[in-house]
Amino acid sequence: MASHPLEPLSADEFSRTAEILRRDGHVSDTFRFASIELVEPPKNDVLAWRTGDPVPRHALAVVWNRSDNKTYEATVDLTGGTVLSVQHIPDVTPNFTVDEFHEVDEAMRAHPDVVAKLGERGITDMSRVVVDVWTYGRALMPERYRDRRLGWCDLWVRESPDGNPYAHPVSGLKLVVDMNTLELLEIEDEFDVGMPAVNGEYVPGPWTGQQRTDLKPLHITQPEGTSFTVDGTELRWQNWSMRLGFNYREGPVIYQVAYDDHGVRRDIAYRMSLAEMVVPYRDPTFDHYRRTAFDIGEWGLGFMTTSLELGCDCLGEIRYVDAVLHDTAGAPYEIKNAICLHEEDNAVLWKHVDLVTGAEVRRQRRMVVSCHVTVANYEYLVYWRFYQDGNIECEVRATGIMVTTPYAEGEPAPPYGTVVDNRTYAPFHQHFLVARLDLDVDGSANTVVEVDSVAPPVSQDNPHGLALVTRSTPITSEAVSARDFDWNTQRGWKVVNPDKVNRHGTQVGYKLVPGAAFPALMDPTTPQYLRAPVIGHTLWVTRHDDDERWPCGRYPTQSTVDTGMTEWIKDDAPLENADVVLWYVFGIHHITRVEEWPIMPVDTVSFWLKPSGFFDQNPSIDVAPTPKAEGATCHTGTAEHLGPDRAAHMH
Repeated sequence: MASHPLEPLSADEFSRTAEILRRDGHVSDTFRFASIELVEPPKNDVLAWRTGDPVPRHALAVVWNRSDNKTYEATVDLTGGTVLSVQHIPDVTPNFTVDEFHEVDEAMRAHPDVVAKLGERGITDMSRVVVDVWTYGRALMPERYRDRRLGWCDLWVRESPDGNPYAHPVSGLKLVVDMNTLELLEIEDEFDVGMPAVNGEYVPGPWTGQQRTDLKPLHITQPEGTSFTVDGTELRWQNWSMRLGFNYREGPVIYQVAYDDHGVRRDIAYRMSLAEMVVPYRDPTFDHYRRTAFDIGEWGLGFMTTSLELGCDCLGEIRYVDAVLHDTAGAPYEIKNAICLHEEDNAVLWKHVDLVTGAEVRRQRRMVVSCHVTVANYEYLVYWRFYQDGNIECEVRATGIMVTTPYAEGEPAPPYGTVVDNRTYAPFHQHFLVARLDLDVDGSANTVVEVDSVAPPVSQDNPHGLALVTRSTPITSEAVSARDFDWNTQRGWKVVNPDKVNRHGTQVGYKLVPGAAFPALMDPTTPQYLRAPVIGHTLWVTRHDDDERWPCGRYPTQSTVDTGMTEWIKDDAPLENADVVLWYVFGIHHITRVEEWPIMPVDTVSFWLKPSGFFDQNPSIDVAPTPKAEGATCHTGTAEHLGPDRAAHMH
């Protein structure tokens, strides 16, 4: 059995979960597994756990019966080998699966009606056709199919057998599919504007043999090995310690983040992850009006995590962590090199040049926990970074291939995107990410305060108008916890511990420094917004509840209304001196660019958690001097290194 309560499920535990459910008759051949994950013990139990204590292991399986489309949640006691509960969950649709994605592609490419319809457009080589299935919001589903597990499909055609699969969309044509039976319910054939010739290949094609050749090799080496250690799932580096988890929905999860402050272990966060990603396309035309993806809730970052390769995705001295997940039969499979662990140089940490003693400089290192996720045409690269000065950064990079659409010859391009090629535009869209941050700043009893910078008016005390002060407003309860970034006041949020102060008498805290915040720009009565009102604000704060994990609800697939955040806050739980969870909404407001075609350079967004009164002084003051390339350390020690003019001036 696992040595820690938060250890991810093993391959054997996935297999046993499925076997126990089949053994007891709860799952038959008509059932499929949408997900299996560890039932994390209650937070208080984990915090009270001590090495050597027995660890009960429970798994939660979400299954559905393809014959009647009913969904069930089953909890299995892996320690005792029994089924604890099986519950029918009415009127929900579990996440779509990778197995289904491939099955729909294969079935539709072989369907005679699809073959015939594509033949009418001059497309006859079905091996070059790509069928890309999407989920629906229930309000946009045809009324007659709303009781089904329903998918709609884009179609694309490769220009060559190895060509870009997303260079040539078959515009005006959609397939509506029953995911359980793989039945083609409808072909929606609205229009045909042809397939314009585009420069849509990134490799092979016109760029073969034309790559740049003027870069010299760059080697990153650590001859004495890395400075971090991994013991099971526990990672330690410099003064940081944390545990690594992984599940089908969030992908990597970082638990029990703490900092060793001169021999005292101080808690910072209990659990950090990305809990949802909402991607609405802001184009009302036929090809795009139903294109709103919940990439975490409808598909799962874990299921879409890809293996990393040294020299390609990661550079330097790397330690990889493999992940284990399962297919729709409940059988386990391994994702090799799912998480990359490495430390990297990040320029200067701190520096000062003194006119007497010379330069004192420290170079900065950071510990990086990263993974890459492929969501059809898009790639998301997630980096959690831990710094020597106590900072934590969450960075997400988006790359891959934009969705594009042709328009009719002689007609203007629709105003909902950017023209990127011949008669081809890339629609505007948005990527809303929701980070779930269960912070425990020196313990679980915390208060969140909103901090604004304010310039007092000119007065006798402020005759030149230079005064600048900060105003702190506590977020007292869940009913008032939806907050927005304000550029005019440079707003941020601090999580403080009211019961502990630093040596200067200030409450210890960590500050959420906003980044990549943008408004939803969406009418709150629209079907997309009603499913995901969490995107309407930059920050939400809730009182910790072990069951509150998914801000758009447990089952956003084919949803109509929110069953997550707006339901949670209805009880208006008090938030002062409480166990709080922050939900930070950030991402990419993607006004597409021609420079992002045919493949996107990474678009990078991030936010920070920075100590704010948590330490008594700069926690990186004890970082050792960096060795100079020619020997010794980065400290000149004498004024003569400042140059003759400045040295003479000193005397």
